[in-house]
Amino acid sequence: MSEDRIIAVRKNKTIYRDGDKVLKVFDQSYSKADVLNEALNQARIEETGLNIPKILGVTMTDGKWTIITDYIKGKTLAQLMQENPDKKEEYLNMFVDLQLQMHSKTCPGLKKLKDKMNMKISQTDLSATVRYDLHTRLESMPKHNKVCHGDYNPSNIIITDDGTPYILDWAHATQGNASADAARTFLLFSLDGDTDTAKRYLDLFCEKSDTAKQYVQKWMPIVAASQSVKGNEREREFLLSWIDVVDYV
Repeated sequence: MSEDRIIAVRKNKTIYRDGDKVLKVFDQSYSKADVLNEALNQARIEETGLNIPKILGVTMTDGKWTIITDYIKGKTLAQLMQENPDKKEEYLNMFVDLQLQMHSKTCPGLKKLKDKMNMKISQTDLSATVRYDLHTRLESMPKHNKVCHGDYNPSNIIITDDGTPYILDWAHATQGNASADAARTFLLFSLDGDTDTAKRYLDLFCEKSDTAKQYVQKWMPIVAASQSVKGNEREREFLLSWIDVVDYV
């Protein structure tokens, strides 16, 4: 692949443009099952009617698994927020409205969010007591079947020239409780050090979805623990700081 066609470089993957197509090329350390699962997630989400890049194929490129999708011309919402700080409130409203549209969809073929979180919590190096409490909290939360993105942030939203938004990157998609998805987005803003935007996002989400803020906050320790098994040490320390250890002292 020619480097002048690189769109983005992420951990374990490089994304290229090839005319009206995008090639997401995974490095050889990436699990074949995870690549195929991401493609399957995206194909299933297509059937919900949401605006997303369509899957065109899964192949090998120089011995590396590759997912081929439509190329969507536009700018990410993160870029637009940076370029037009005076419009940040407008963009945040659009961001939340799009997330709520996504949460209005169901997709029975997706993995259950609770199952994924239970597995992730089991993989943490937290004490057995803390893990038990987190599993118990998770099981007590209401069971829903809404489409959840799992990595919903402004970098994963493309806005076309005519203003149409597209949601990218469905690797972590599940079906479950929308407030868990909102908790994850809040933590993503916070991880970037943008606490003001994190708070404003949560206010807007709760206002527009008629959800008590305390309810989303109840998901924070569960989501933080489940996400702490990946990422660098700084991210892990931040996420684990959201786990309420007072109960265990």
